[in-house]
Formats: sequence, C-alpha cells, structure tokens
Amino acid sequence: MDFELTEDQVALCDGIRDLCQGRFDIDTVRGLADCGGVDRRLWAELAETGVFSLLVPEDEGGVGLGWAEAGLVFEQLGRALVPGPLVGSLLAAEVVDDAVVGFIERPTGPALVEYPDVIDALLVLDGDGVWRVDAAELSIDAAHSVDPLTPVGRVDVLPQGEAVGGCYGWANRAVFLCSALQVGLATGARELAVSYAQERQQFGKPIGQFQAVKHMCADMYSREEVARAALYYAGCVMDATMGPGLPANPGGDLYFHGCTIDPHDARGDHEHRELVRAVSGARILAAEAADHNGKDCVQIHGGMGFTWEIDAHLYLKRAWALTPCFGSLDEHAERIAAMV
Repeated sequence: MDFELTEDQVALCDGIRDLCQGRFDIDTVRGLADCGGVDRRLWAELAETGVFSLLVPEDEGGVGLGWAEAGLVFEQLGRALVPGPLVGSLLAAEVVDDAVVGFIERPTGPALVEYPDVIDALLVLDGDGVWRVDAAELSIDAAHSVDPLTPVGRVDVLPQGEAVGGCYGWANRAVFLCSALQVGLATGARELAVSYAQERQQFGKPIGQFQAVKHMCADMYSREEVARAALYYAGCVMDATMGPGLPANPGGDLYFHGCTIDPHDARGDHEHRELVRAVSGARILAAEAADHNGKDCVQIHGGMGFTWEIDAHLYLKRAWALTPCFGSLDEHAERIAAMV
C-alpha cells in the first residue's frame, strides 16, 4: 500500500503545522496550564480552521475530509503538544453544538474527567449508546494528573445524560485519534532530542556525534516511522470500512469496560476483523513510540532533562496521560488476538 501523501494532504499538514507554530508555540502551550488547559480564543481559532469539523460533510458546513486526513491533523496537534479535549470535540461535531466537549467511557466506578473546568459537555460511551451530560450536572472533585497540561477531576457517579447516538463506531474512532496524537508526540520528542544532540557540546564536539547518542536517535526515528505507517494504514481501513460519518448502529460496538468482542457475531466478518487489527495495532505501536521516545528524549538531555524548564517531560507526561484512554495496551493486544 502506498502511504505517500497527496499534494492536498501535504498542504493540509503544512497548514496545521503553521497554525500550531503561530498560535501554539511552546511558551503559549506551557501557559495553558494556568487556565485549565484551554484558552477559548485559541480553541475558537482551531474550530474556525476546521479542525473539529474535518469529518462533517461540506453540505452540512464541514470540511468533508476522511479519517486519513483527520489522522494527519491530529498528528500535527500532538507534535505541537496542543492540549484540550481534542478527541471529544471532533467526535461531537456531528451530534452536539457545544464548543469544548470531553469524551469518556462509562466506568464501573468513579470517573476521571479531563479538563473539568473548561468543558461545556461530556459525551459518555457505554454499551447502550452515547450520552451527552451537561458540565453543570457534574459534581467534580479535584484530582491529581500526571500531565500538567491535562488537568483531571474525579466524578463519583456520572449522570445518565441525554442519548445522542448508538455506540457503534465511537470506540474505534477515539482510539484512532489518540494514536494520531501519540505519533505526533513521538515525532516532537525525537525532534527535540535531535536538536539538543546537535547543539550540546561535550569533549569539544556535539554529543550527537557519539555513537550511543546516534543509535538512540536512530531508534527514536525507527519507532516513529513504524507507528506512523500503522496509523496511516488504520486511517485507510477506517475510510474504506466506516467512512467519515457516524453509521447506523448494527447492534453495538466494543467499548473497553465490561464489553468484549465476539469474533463470531454479525460484525466478525473480514472487514470488521481488519478494522480491529488496524486500529488496535496502530494504538499499541503509537503508544509505545510516544512512551519510549519521550524517555529517550529525557535521557539525551541528561540530568537537566528531568527539570521543569526542559520541554522533554511534557512529551513524556502527555504520552502517559493518553495511554490508558480507551483501553489498555493489553486489552488492544487481546482484541487483535481475538481476530486471529
């Protein structure tokens, strides 16, 4: 399969990259930790650019692109460390009018809600469908987050909310978008590490000339490219299997708390199996690339890599914050095994 980007896709990536460089430079991103992770003005600019309406048909006021393009956009957002409930706000574009929307699976116990101080609404996925819960209905207690740019709050009991759709397709879409963000994180961490290795002098020459550092940077690039290939393939499979719009509910879809896949049910055909393999495979590779590249970026910076002033920890912490979302890596591995 040819994963070379078209001219339009290259232009899309360039446009989002320029937007991130102009509006979400690292100083701005760091400052968002003081306002709940979202600046309404900057968020509105993302919306006006079409980030959250990428999959909405043009005749409904959207951009009318597919999942492959959504993956490219979210990859650039991850690379720039853009915070906020990006996944929920894109998935919600077709079903609610709220501007800042979180997305969560309904847990069996207390829930951790990201960006609790800024969301307008929360979409909750369970085995019966997707439900909109107004932010004002949530009783949120403060909770600690591993990522300073991903604040969380604890909700002991999630309200049932208003039904906005069947559950089919939502889990795979959320997993794919999280994977795209993590491929971007892997890229950003590798770029930061390589830049530092080219500048930091030791024994009269850049540390990037030392074999151990060279190998580490090469490994970072290899992980990133393997994860990117898996992501692009998953985007192609999603476009071929699901399409951009929300399909009719054929009787449910996987969600990761208390629901398992039966490979012999009506959705266990070849297309569904390939979708599962592609999406969960991309998720595993992207999460591992973001995690390992973040750690290697910190190590290449040496002792100062652990300090607040160095940006390396932001990539690693964001990777950690994203990894548990929408199924653990073990659950995704089991998901793939069920399709074999």
